[in-house]
Amino acid sequence: MSTDTRTPGHGWTAAVRRRLVGALPPEKLLPDSQPVYMASWVYVFGVLTVSSLAVVLISGGLLALKGPAWWHVSSVGKYVNSLHLWSVELFMFVLVLHLWAKFFMAAWRGRRALTWMTGVVIFLTSIGTALSGYVVQQNFDSQWISDQAKDGMNAVGIGAFWNVLDFGQMLMWHVVLFPLVICLLSGWHVLLVRLRGIVPPIDAPAPGTGQAPPRHEERV
Repeated sequence: MSTDTRTPGHGWTAAVRRRLVGALPPEKLLPDSQPVYMASWVYVFGVLTVSSLAVVLISGGLLALKGPAWWHVSSVGKYVNSLHLWSVELFMFVLVLHLWAKFFMAAWRGRRALTWMTGVVIFLTSIGTALSGYVVQQNFDSQWISDQAKDGMNAVGIGAFWNVLDFGQMLMWHVVLFPLVICLLSGWHVLLVRLRGIVPPIDAPAPGTGQAPPRHEERV
């Protein structure tokens, strides 16, 4: 005979679980089907952005663990350094394509404004990450870039706070702070996409009607 006198389904843990399942239903987080308009190539850029970001983080983590001597001298280090560079190039390229594609698709329609805003902030943060990465290469390129960039930083009044000539500061921004922000925002961005759904083309038929959606759809 059981002596457990607890009432199932009550308590704060059950309340939190019900609230999370209600706000994040599994069928939205892990859907098994997608709308037919997702067959277009314009919807591939977001996936490529996330995939290249994963390569950037893994290769960058290896470089941070091994240090400058490894990526300048070792053949494996040079390979990982090149992999990191070209994954960053791909990330920025597809990120810009994704940003412009969603801009011309008016991706903020249908209560997706926050999804759009997080994507824009990710793009702006990526610019700072790229600059801090260029100035921590520990070669003549990084010395020249940081020397030229310091005047720009001073001109906008952030030179004392964001000193591109300080290798230690730039390294911490590049390997800790910026990646943390990008990862958190990217996770939030993907979660919002799952919750709000993929934005349909502007002239896509409204669900179940066969007709184009009204022009005021963005206010729904």
